Amino acid sequence: MATREGAAPGRLRVEVAYARPDVQVLIPVTLPSPATAGDAIEASGVRARFPEIDLARQTVGVFATPVALDHALHDGDRVEIYRALQVDPKEMRRRRAGARR
Repeated sequence: MATREGAAPGRLRVEVAYARPDVQVLIPVTLPSPATAGDAIEASGVRARFPEIDLARQTVGVFATPVALDHALHDGDRVEIYRALQVDPKEMRRRRAGARR
C-alpha cells in the first residue's frame, strides 16, 4: 500500500494477499482497530473466492513473517496466506543434482 493515505482514526487499512500458480489477488480491507490477521482474512472474503484455503493447515504471515491468526495488525500491514509446498526443497535439490550427473 505504498501510495495510500493513513486510515481514519480508529480504523486500519490492510491488504490480504493470496496466490496460486494461475491467479494472484491483493485485496484491500479497512477494519476497526484493534484487528487481527484472522479478522482481515474474514473481512476480505478471500475464503469465499478460494474455497481451498484451509486456515487450520495453511500458514499466515505479515510481510513474509509467519504469524498466528490472532496477531494484532498495524495500519498498512499485508496479511499473506501461504500455500503448502508441493515438493520438499531438499528433495528437489537432490533431483536436480542427480540429473546433472
